[in-house]
Amino acid sequence: MIVNVFYNEKGIGDTLIVSIQDIAREDRLFEKKDDVVRIYDEKTNELGGFNIFHASNYFTLNEAGKVELTDEKVAELNRVISEAGFSDQLEVDLTPKFVVGYVESIEKHPNADKLSICQVDVGTETLQIVCGAPNVAAGQKVVTAKVGAVMPSGLLIKPSNLRGVDSFGMLCAARELAIPDAPQEKGILILNEDAEVGATFPVAF
Repeated sequence: MIVNVFYNEKGIGDTLIVSIQDIAREDRLFEKKDDVVRIYDEKTNELGGFNIFHASNYFTLNEAGKVELTDEKVAELNRVISEAGFSDQLEVDLTPKFVVGYVESIEKHPNADKLSICQVDVGTETLQIVCGAPNVAAGQKVVTAKVGAVMPSGLLIKPSNLRGVDSFGMLCAARELAIPDAPQEKGILILNEDAEVGATFPVAF
C-alpha cells in the first residue's frame, strides 16, 4: 500500500491528510467518526484515504508538507483510525522511493519516436520505466523515482501507461530533483560509476 501523509497547519489548518489513491469526485464518499473522516469509493468501497482533524491532539507534528513515515508513525495512525471506530489498517511500504538505478537495457517505444522503454535495476527488482530523456542509455546509473515517490514539485509517481506501454517509475533530471544550479536542458542526471545500485538518493525539499 502506497501511503502519503501531508500536514500544513498554516495552509489548511490542524488537519492530517492521509492519501492512498485518487477517487473520482463523482464516486467519492465520506464517513466521519469523531475527528477521523474516511474517504472511499461509493461503487467499490476502495479506500482513498483519511482526514484527521485536530491532528496535534493525536500526533507530534513538526513538518510542513509531506510527513516522513516510520513504523512508529504508522502504528500511531492505525491506533487513531481504530480508536475512531474504523476497521481499516494501513500497511505501508516504507522502502526508499528515490534510489540509484542501473539502466540494464533500452529499446525504442513502438508508438512514440521520442520515448524509450528502459529496464532499470533498483537493487531489489527490475522496473520497466518509459523515459523521454534524450540522453538515456544502457549502462548508466541514474536517479530513479519509484512508485509512491513524491517529487519536489508535489507530483506523485504512480504506475502509468504511456502510448500503450506500462511504466513503473521515473528517471529523474537534476532540475526535477530541485538540485541547486541544475542544468535546465532536457536530460536525466547521470551518476558516477561508483554509485551503489539500490542505495537511497537523498532528495531535500
